[in-house]
Amino acid sequence: MSSTQVIVIVIVVLVIAALAAFAVVASRRRALRERFGPEYDRVVAEQDSRGAAERELRERERRHAELELTPLSPESRARYAAAWEELQVRFVDSPAETVGEADELVSRLIAERGYPTGDFSDQIAHLSVEHARTLTHYRDAHEIRQRNERGEAGTEDLRQALVHYRALFADLLGEDPVPTSTPQPEQPEQREQPEQPEQRHPDHDHDVTSR
Repeated sequence: MSSTQVIVIVIVVLVIAALAAFAVVASRRRALRERFGPEYDRVVAEQDSRGAAERELRERERRHAELELTPLSPESRARYAAAWEELQVRFVDSPAETVGEADELVSRLIAERGYPTGDFSDQIAHLSVEHARTLTHYRDAHEIRQRNERGEAGTEDLRQALVHYRALFADLLGEDPVPTSTPQPEQPEQREQPEQPEQRHPDHDHDVTSR
């Protein structure tokens, strides 16, 4: 075998190895994208490089695998669904207080499923492995609740917070807890306008007074 043939074989082997490595990286990247959805792009934007972001996501998968997650019993699922329905009804009279109660209820559900409930960032990281597509809702709800505690959230903001909490709540619950509509705070009662007397118009000759 000539030296030229050896060189050609070595080059072919290197090209095949590079293509195989590229295929492995692409497959892992595709798997991360499918699993984390919009969270993948968020982490890539936060990290210095795509490689660092993917290492962070794989680390989340590793920590998630160490959790002892517990599926809800039918009784627990029914209890949480009833609690959410009661909370949603209370929103009509006390929206500010209800948003805080919604956060507590979601946290209890998260804990019962087996997720940590300490630091919010760690909580997000653990939830992102299986519930990434509702994390934007949870982040938005958390941000509105913080503004509510500072007295900076309006009634419409609070209504949106309840909608956001409900998205993660339903995802963790495994079913829709209540109908999708969120009760609106009661509006001041409007007085009924008195009925106006009917006005006649002379449409025909017999309606006009004869001279």
